[in-house]
Amino acid sequence: MEEGSKIKEEIWIEKYRPTSLDDVVGQEEIVKRLKSYVRSRNVPHLLFSGPPGVGKTAAAISMVRELFGDDWRANFIELNASDERGIDVVRHKVKDFARTAPLGDAEFKVIFLDEADALTNDAQSALRRTMERYSSICRFILSCNYSSKIIEPIQSRCAVYRFRSLSDDAVTARMKKIAKDEGVDVTDEGMGAIIYVARGDMRKAINALQAASLMEDSVTGDTIYQITATARPEQIKELIEAAIAGKFTAARGLLDELLLVQGLSGEDVILQIHRQMISLMDSDFLSAATLVRLMDRIGEIDFRMTEGANERIQLEALLAYFALAGSGP
Repeated sequence: MEEGSKIKEEIWIEKYRPTSLDDVVGQEEIVKRLKSYVRSRNVPHLLFSGPPGVGKTAAAISMVRELFGDDWRANFIELNASDERGIDVVRHKVKDFARTAPLGDAEFKVIFLDEADALTNDAQSALRRTMERYSSICRFILSCNYSSKIIEPIQSRCAVYRFRSLSDDAVTARMKKIAKDEGVDVTDEGMGAIIYVARGDMRKAINALQAASLMEDSVTGDTIYQITATARPEQIKELIEAAIAGKFTAARGLLDELLLVQGLSGEDVILQIHRQMISLMDSDFLSAATLVRLMDRIGEIDFRMTEGANERIQLEALLAYFALAGSGP
């Protein structure tokens, strides 16, 4: 591959999107069940739930491609419910597609509703009736982050599959393959940083790798943390330890570095503090009672910031609480 051409203009998350069920990683049990549907050509309505970037959409489209072959687009429509979330989209777009007969040798058509938890309750009620009425010639695949936001009548009509966050090993294997295919050198520290910022989200991992590869010939941890607006775990650990040791001024200076120099938002910082506190559970740095009190206060500060409180004041209040908790029982 010639120098300068190794970085394609394509968006890698599209270029490396799975085209078959065998390409979907980290969801082996679910893929096994979906393959059985393809073999039997007997597909129920499906509900995929789970965090973003774990393969829900990829699994749905891959299954449809294997069901219908090269003509899969003729019997498949994909709608994003977060764009058109009202009852009209169900009454018109969904219903119009569902009521037409499948083309070619297909036994049924497939409607894929992404982010279905964004549909209003009225729209979901209309969808329930459509699913029931056209089940002989149409199958529905619903994808959502929170299945609890899908009304019970729809859940009871679907086979529910809960996708889990991808393991570090699964993300690492795919990142190494993409880096090899694109001719990108990734250091061990860089790969560890990708795993840290992705947190099981393959899309985030691929985007981080592509963005970092455009900045430097060798992808390092510093590059990954910089382009993803993420603090290094060591910085957050140092911030927590300084606050608990009673060094409030020093902790405040570290907070300034994160907010003013690195440009992180208050939400970014509180989420990373929470994540770092969880990693301290297995250490002797804090007593169990102190850890419980601090976690409770982190939740309180996060709620206040969500409600619109000044993030700088709230984060400094959190550091002050850490200092008080570390100096006494």
